[in-house]
Amino acid sequence: MGTKELEALVEVIRAQLAQGTGGHVLGTWVIRYDKDRAAFSFDKCENEVYCEERPTVIGLDRTVIDPGGPLFGG
Repeated sequence: MGTKELEALVEVIRAQLAQGTGGHVLGTWVIRYDKDRAAFSFDKCENEVYCEERPTVIGLDRTVIDPGGPLFGG
């Protein structure tokens, strides 16, 4: 990631924290940057073997592309 992407990540996190408990990034264990999608993926899995939630995906412009959520029965 370059400076532009890191600055965008800071803004995404600040905006999400401002939402309090309604923010999409709370509970994140891993943050990944997808260069092709120009988006951050906030992974809420405790390990990479088993996961009950799909990651939240937020674009560089702070647009929530996918709010994430339960994979099973939720």
